[in-house]
Amino acid sequence: MSPDSLNAVFSALADPTRRAILARLTQGDASVGELAAPFDLSLPTVSRHINVLEEAKLVVRERDAQWRRCHFQREPLMEAAEWIGRYVAFWDGRLDALARLVENLPAEQAAPAAPKKNTPRKPRKESR
Repeated sequence: MSPDSLNAVFSALADPTRRAILARLTQGDASVGELAAPFDLSLPTVSRHINVLEEAKLVVRERDAQWRRCHFQREPLMEAAEWIGRYVAFWDGRLDALARLVENLPAEQAAPAAPKKNTPRKPRKESR
């Protein structure tokens, strides 16, 4: 996945309205009007959200006679999940290595030092 494609996907997913539209499209294709129904937004505003999803290739609009249906495209989302997965695997490996290192430390090094007690100082005698 190119950096521009990845940026477009993450940018599209950054908005909760667009995430809700995608969630609705996982249940099946829908018209713009159907997608707009749960929101207190105008049709042009919802259409702009759909345009962003189209630019990220997460949604495709198809013409069916006089209707324009929106269809969810999962491939860009799968590619983004794969990209994230590489970092999850990297950090899991690093954290596992750290855990092994800590487990193999001698007991006196592994245990945190006890905090020093905060003993109040005796007041100084003033000299004149």
